[in-house]
Amino acid sequence: MIKQTLSILFVVLILSALNGCQSESSALTKGEPPPAFQLQDLNQERLNFPQDFAGEVVVIRFWADWCPFCESEMQSIEPVYQTYRSKGLVILALNVRQDSETAAAFIEKLDISYPVLLDREGAVARAYGVIGLPTTFILDRKGRLHTRIIGESTAELFARIVDELI
Repeated sequence: MIKQTLSILFVVLILSALNGCQSESSALTKGEPPPAFQLQDLNQERLNFPQDFAGEVVVIRFWADWCPFCESEMQSIEPVYQTYRSKGLVILALNVRQDSETAAAFIEKLDISYPVLLDREGAVARAYGVIGLPTTFILDRKGRLHTRIIGESTAELFARIVDELI
């Protein structure tokens, strides 16, 4: 009985957390530019999207350290980033609703080199209509939405999409 009650409470908590990331006006359409944002990275530097990344292929990844698929996926796309960054690929890893210490510890363990930004209140995730993690948005060089990946992806799929845009 206690296990069943805890299971129900867990499901309600997860659904509530996911519902907190939804926004009625957040449907992003392929070919349209996604919402602009300003966030700090782990070094306290403020980055402005899209202004700071004009003319580049931009990947915006929403993640958290508790996400069961984020770790392996973030590691698997690092080699893709290394291959394509000199050709104009930018990956922005947006940590959702965690403090900088938690995000930094997770990133240090993964040894990734792409920028990590802190969406401390989850405002950007809500603006993008993120309902689960990981969620990835891939933008073309004109800053328009090309692909949205909800959930875990493979390095092969990720590389194939980026290769089309580079």
